[in-house]
Amino acid sequence: MKASVLRGNQFVLEEINTPILENKGALIKVYGCGLCGSDIVKFTHGFAKDGDVLGHEVVGEIVKINSDTDFKIGDRVAVAHHYPCFECNYCRHENYSMCKTFKKSNIIPGGFSEYILVDENHLKYTVFKIPSNMDFITASFTEPLGCCYRAVERAGWIKGDKIVVVGLGSIGILMGQICKTMGATVLGLDIKLQRLNLALHYGFDDAYLSNEITDTIEADIVFLTAGADASVKTAVEQVRNGGKICVFSSTKTDVPSFPNNEIYYKELNVFGSYSPSPNDLKQAFELLRNKKINVGEMSIAYNIGSLNEAIKDTQSNKILKAFIKVGD
Repeated sequence: MKASVLRGNQFVLEEINTPILENKGALIKVYGCGLCGSDIVKFTHGFAKDGDVLGHEVVGEIVKINSDTDFKIGDRVAVAHHYPCFECNYCRHENYSMCKTFKKSNIIPGGFSEYILVDENHLKYTVFKIPSNMDFITASFTEPLGCCYRAVERAGWIKGDKIVVVGLGSIGILMGQICKTMGATVLGLDIKLQRLNLALHYGFDDAYLSNEITDTIEADIVFLTAGADASVKTAVEQVRNGGKICVFSSTKTDVPSFPNNEIYYKELNVFGSYSPSPNDLKQAFELLRNKKINVGEMSIAYNIGSLNEAIKDTQSNKILKAFIKVGD
């Protein structure tokens, strides 16, 4: 089968072995896979190894199956890559993405390939049948939307809260839309004017250039979805005393960015959120299925042989998000 394989500092389209279904699970023919910011981080920061196949926002069709679930050959499905054990100390405290099983579980080999193999637990917890009225690209947002859903749930919001999203990329836009569905007033901040217009298009109440705003918004919750170091200062400035900051991005440096005194004297609650539980995925899929979240026009489709171009276009902000088309 064909796959986009990491070779040195680029991805190369190669023929690799198709995974074989030997135990319970399913073989899925991939239609396409969303390009996640974490894929780009793994590539640019050297976390991915030579020979790796990335991609985890998968949509496709089941072509072989051995399972006790209700899935069958021919089902169109959306697939996420990790599931927890539900039994360890992390899971008991609902820190599912810290679970050792969560970190070890994965699809084989990765979504930027013609076929992937999923096991029985994937079918139970991270695979969703796509209804006939949902297109593949919309369904591919299940995993990133699930990540955002978890962050919003963990923030402990109250209906009517004032929310600020710092960074209006695809994740920031999704985060803001979820907050709107939950009854919040949502404001967006970014350094690019075109991103402000996007936020307004996708339902934000207002949006501002973060380097020009002079008044403090006094947000109840700030979702930090931008990775620039300067965005940390913006988040601290815009949250009210006693408010919350959710860190949903990595920075380019390892130097601690949050000022201790600001957190202490303003009694801020600062927390991180990373990856979704199976229930978060389910809730996200339902939001998409019921058309509560608008993802139309967010993704630009690229063929699998153009993965390097898709990465460059995403990094340069030429596009908001890429969808890598693999099959027919």
